Amino acid sequence: MKSALVIDDHPITHLGASRLLREMGYDPVGQAMSGEEALAQLASGPLPSLIVLDISLPGAGGLDLVEPLREVAPKAQILIFSMNDQTGFAARALQAGAQGFLSKNAPPADFRDAVRTLEAGEFYLSAKQAVALATLRAGAAADPLGALSDRERQVLGLIGRGLSLQAIADELGVSYKTTANTSSALKKKLGVDGINGLMKFALESGI
Repeated sequence: MKSALVIDDHPITHLGASRLLREMGYDPVGQAMSGEEALAQLASGPLPSLIVLDISLPGAGGLDLVEPLREVAPKAQILIFSMNDQTGFAARALQAGAQGFLSKNAPPADFRDAVRTLEAGEFYLSAKQAVALATLRAGAAADPLGALSDRERQVLGLIGRGLSLQAIADELGVSYKTTANTSSALKKKLGVDGINGLMKFALESGI
């Protein structure tokens, strides 16, 4: 049985998204008004197969919630559903670990297509977003920092200040494993070896 969790602070979004998901066979469809409420539900109840997540939430923003949600519900597909459809947000959502990004201005048919695409184990972007993202990535190839997510930039900056991975995890309120994974991603994206290499890059780039 497919189940879902909609995380959004607008009741009308819950109403519309929940109705569409139930029509597509999702039952139950849970609702949370904030990231904190969502994480509490996931910690005490069954894990959903799909999470529909808004970016603008009270407290922790949607993009910052992707990693904690992924830790608690690693098998769930995450669809970002936001009023802000700028390409930069879509890119950062995918970098954070989401499987899809959909504008709230999209018609219901696109919502269904996005959910079906995630069910098939594929990533979803609208055609417009896909073209814009390809252009953005081509420009970022000449600027390694342009390919980093907000969290990766944050971790890189803290490494540049000389903090250990455990200290960074404590600073950001995430697990050591999450910080270690971010460090590994940074080394791969920036083409450097070890923490010392990351520290040198951070200092030289002024991040």
